[in-house]
Amino acid sequence: MTTEHPYVWRPTADYLENSNVARLMRAFDVLTADELRARSVADIATFWQAVVDDLGLPFDPPYSAVVDTSRGIAYPDWFVGGGLNVADACLGRWARENPDALAVVHEAEDGTVRRLSFADLDEQAAAVRGGLRARGLGHGDAVAIYLPMTPEAIVALYAIASIGAVAVPLFSGFATRAIASRLRDADARAVITADATIRRGRTVQMLPQLAAALESCPGVEHVVVVPNADGEAELSDGQVAWAELLASEPDRTVEPTSASDVLMLAYTSGTTGRPKGAVHTHAGFLAKVAMEAAYAFDIKPGRTFCWITDMGWIMGPLSILGTHACGGTLLLYEGSPDVPDAQRLWQLAEAHQVSMLGVSPTLIRALRAADARPAADLSSVRILGSTGEPWDPESYEWLAWDVFGSRVPIVNFSGGTEVGGSFLCPYPVEEIASCSLGGPALGMDVDVVDDEARPLRGRVGELVCRQPWPAMTRGIWQDDQQYQDAYWSTFVGIWRHGDYALVDERGDWFVLGRSDDVMNVAGKRVAPAEIESVVGQDFAVAESAVVGVPDPGKGEAVWVFWVGRPGAEADSEEVAQRLRARVADEVGKPFAPSRIVRVAQLPKTRSAKIMRRAIRAAVLDQDPGDLSGAENPQAIEEIAARLKELR
Repeated sequence: MTTEHPYVWRPTADYLENSNVARLMRAFDVLTADELRARSVADIATFWQAVVDDLGLPFDPPYSAVVDTSRGIAYPDWFVGGGLNVADACLGRWARENPDALAVVHEAEDGTVRRLSFADLDEQAAAVRGGLRARGLGHGDAVAIYLPMTPEAIVALYAIASIGAVAVPLFSGFATRAIASRLRDADARAVITADATIRRGRTVQMLPQLAAALESCPGVEHVVVVPNADGEAELSDGQVAWAELLASEPDRTVEPTSASDVLMLAYTSGTTGRPKGAVHTHAGFLAKVAMEAAYAFDIKPGRTFCWITDMGWIMGPLSILGTHACGGTLLLYEGSPDVPDAQRLWQLAEAHQVSMLGVSPTLIRALRAADARPAADLSSVRILGSTGEPWDPESYEWLAWDVFGSRVPIVNFSGGTEVGGSFLCPYPVEEIASCSLGGPALGMDVDVVDDEARPLRGRVGELVCRQPWPAMTRGIWQDDQQYQDAYWSTFVGIWRHGDYALVDERGDWFVLGRSDDVMNVAGKRVAPAEIESVVGQDFAVAESAVVGVPDPGKGEAVWVFWVGRPGAEADSEEVAQRLRARVADEVGKPFAPSRIVRVAQLPKTRSAKIMRRAIRAAVLDQDPGDLSGAENPQAIEEIAARLKELR
């Protein structure tokens, strides 16, 4: 990882004086983000109390203690004895205080737009709440949401939470096996689904996938169908139309859930084995995501948050509850962000006056490769968000400098499903170096350590957290041993997240990839991102993926798979020679790639993460595992075929 920083965001007076995080800094009487970070972990109870007070999160009854760790750091009790339901905290209070304010805007790929005020959203949630209760669903029942990012998904989430049931968001691109395994694990009694969704102008069927999954899920008693693509979905026996729920007598009573009641099971997208259901509670999850939306993304009433994501990824629920906890407007986009062309993302931001625009490095690399500089007016954008994968400097700086003229900070944050938000996060009131994650997120006592849990600086180590936080998963659903093994078995009393990270000499933080993605070449650790960043500098390369392959001499050898930049004609062997020399010069000779293979596409999830483990499996002729979360699973077959050609 290079420690040279040609680009640095420097905050303007507006962010330093008027941002939400600046207000919190004044409450703690500190002058810098790093001082606020230090105060936030010096006394976690005092800090989280300040967040609740600053954001006006409504507890009824009030809690007797912010946190109780008497059962140990792995089993904290947050907001002890307090009562809170996210449906009231995020929806009900705004429907009462500011009913006409926009809550949700949805744009489909064909340009159709729907809008719901907080009053509209509250009314629909009340009707669906009545419909769910009329069918015998209530406190503690698991209800799955298998929907694309449409207003119905938001209504469903609030209706489920408001009866004290447990929401189980599922990725809208899941196939039968992945759906069934999660429904069984969660003991789901009901599913709310769509007939289909539209992506790249193509109808992607969802109801048939669910119907096949239900053959092995006898516990599911109710299926509610939203006619999303066809207008009128043909229903089978036992299926109920969404319109029937909306026609129910509105139920005005929100279940008085406790702070520690389970809100959601968020399943991680593992490649093999039983899915892991991270357990999130009403108050814990809300406190964390409200903090992210307020202080990292600067959302408040009148501002619009847009992150192209899915209900099945943690960014879906985070976007909904975080935005609405702050009284903001959530813009949903259903479809591909480059349809009909590469200007679509910028046009969305202009048309809906987006304040916080979430992007992925993969998307920006594609826009940069197409030289898709915006023709739209982006003056409404105050914050750019990013998560999920490391940046390369060229794409980061193209976005920050060429597109936004250095006037907008990139809040590049890193966390996970089981974290309920971020571990690392920069804030718009501090300098942010190119590609950096800034530093620890507020309230997160994170560190980078060696194998003996000793702090490391200037070298790659394990990312850990030394104290609990409100949205820390309450365990793995129905599997406490897996919870202990996954997060608490490496270091005593310290959460090990499974990422390798680096804090450089400037104090900037970088996540370099999953621990199991990091390669050990001749006894030296190297992350894929370090080499991919160098490879991405070549004019012929649009994107790349680096994996480690067993090697009798080095332990692991570096293999590079790259996709050509459109319009950049290049001989593959000449490019390979350049890349090998460049990696040797900039990373080190031991890390020079053993194989460099040009491919048509890289396999990715729908959230644009490159599936390196699946690529490695193709190299080793192994089972790639569950590919139900893949956007383009055929890419694995193409890579395998390409390797056979080259053998």
